[in-house]
Amino acid sequence: MTSTVIVGGVAGGMSTAARLRRRDEHMEIVVIEASGYVSFANCGLPYHVSGVIPERDSLLLQTPESLHERFNLDVRVNHLVTAIDRKAQEVTIRNLLDGSESRVHYDNLVLSPGATPIMPPIPGIERALTLRTVEDVDKILAHLTDDITSVALIGGGFIGLELAENLHHRGLKVTIIERAEQIMAPLDPEMAAIVTDHLRSKGLTILTGADTAQIGDKGLSLASGEIIDADLVIAAIGVKPESTLAREAGLAIGERGGIKVDEQQRTSDPAIFALGDAAEKRDAVSGDDVLVPLAQTANRHGRLVADIITGRDVHRTATLGTSIVGLFDLAAGSVGWNEKRAALMGQPTRIIHVHPANHAGYYPGAETIHLKLVVNPETDAILGAQAVGAAGVDKRIDVIATAMRGGLTATDLADLELAYAPQFGSAKDPVNFAGFVNDNMVAGERTFQWNQVDEAINDGWTLVDVRTPAEFAEGTITGAINLPLDDLRERFGELESKKTLVFCRVGLRGHVATSLLTHLGIETANLDGGFMTWEYAQKMEG
Repeated sequence: MTSTVIVGGVAGGMSTAARLRRRDEHMEIVVIEASGYVSFANCGLPYHVSGVIPERDSLLLQTPESLHERFNLDVRVNHLVTAIDRKAQEVTIRNLLDGSESRVHYDNLVLSPGATPIMPPIPGIERALTLRTVEDVDKILAHLTDDITSVALIGGGFIGLELAENLHHRGLKVTIIERAEQIMAPLDPEMAAIVTDHLRSKGLTILTGADTAQIGDKGLSLASGEIIDADLVIAAIGVKPESTLAREAGLAIGERGGIKVDEQQRTSDPAIFALGDAAEKRDAVSGDDVLVPLAQTANRHGRLVADIITGRDVHRTATLGTSIVGLFDLAAGSVGWNEKRAALMGQPTRIIHVHPANHAGYYPGAETIHLKLVVNPETDAILGAQAVGAAGVDKRIDVIATAMRGGLTATDLADLELAYAPQFGSAKDPVNFAGFVNDNMVAGERTFQWNQVDEAINDGWTLVDVRTPAEFAEGTITGAINLPLDDLRERFGELESKKTLVFCRVGLRGHVATSLLTHLGIETANLDGGFMTWEYAQKMEG
């Protein structure tokens, strides 16, 4: 009888254990979990804080007892693996309730200890709560007594924002403090600005470029000297791989602190596997080692490792990092690289912004989807995408993620046949629209980005707003002149011998104007994403 010891009993660890049992009825399988719970829904923890998920037990998908009954697993909660003896192939385990220690032999060892919250050396950081485990959510709820009216959240990532929304639902005043210049790092600044604007409209205070200097009993102070009053402080700064055990065992660790693994999730010791938040992944765009703390990837790799241990010759696929978050009925999703990442890697890009409706505009309830596509202009490969909107964001990000996995180009998006009925989509889906715009650019249409407008004006381009006079009067880009699209054929002479940068609200009328003026012999470019993209970007910069 062979034995497999699994360190960590949440997503990746339990997926490994359950799959192992389905593949081998006779294997001894031991799961060691430091917390008091296994197989819990940590993505649902913020929603229990507000009562959206009212029953705590709803988060507990399995128990040690149920796992033993169904899968014959030896699951030990409140136990911590403190050391790995690679030569003897044994782990030392400490019972956290009584302090006793024992040693367990393994033929295969699977490390899935997850990640731990980042707690920077800020004076008073020990006063801040975190949210990672069931015990953490219990602690937060215990602190939310009737005299607590305000909360400061350090960190503007997914967990911090989800927790902010749910604390707001409880009637608390919430302040988000983000050290970077924007919230939601997976998004580019102009896309994150849409989310920021929405959250502020709901009553949340969001401070970006704000560095926490000290945490006190009743709030915190920023490096700028500003004092933020708060009855409770929660640190949601991010997570780091829990690779201490692997490091102390002499296993190879990557530059970002994750456990290095090969294409079969093996560590530098062939008897030891690693997966989940603690292990590095291979980036689907660059092939580089990256950290992607997502549950879907952890679960998939758990199944993969179990198959490999039981004799299948299978390998992992590269990771796209597809993710989504819902905040006050607004969804924000992404896949692959953003423009910031591409610039950091020295990758040239073709950028596309479109703002179509999520379904047919004539059907009641149509709402805008803000979609951004990042493309390699040399190969037409899709590098990544971002979408923000009230409904349908998940569908569009999933379609583009599937297209990327299947190796489709950005131009191929124009030819995807997607489900259409008025209440679900349009005859030209937002994904198709992105493909159309990309195809126009491949065919030679020139565009400028929102952050290139000032440079274009300085370079002698005339900025032309082709919207109606009423739209122009409501607000435009400084320095623009108004030549409505429907008047261009009669008035194009006003633009002769001028380099003309046109824009409309979202880019469609700008495209029509660009085509018209180009055919009339005027050097013309379109402002990608139109006034809407530019305006959101100004809110971000402001």
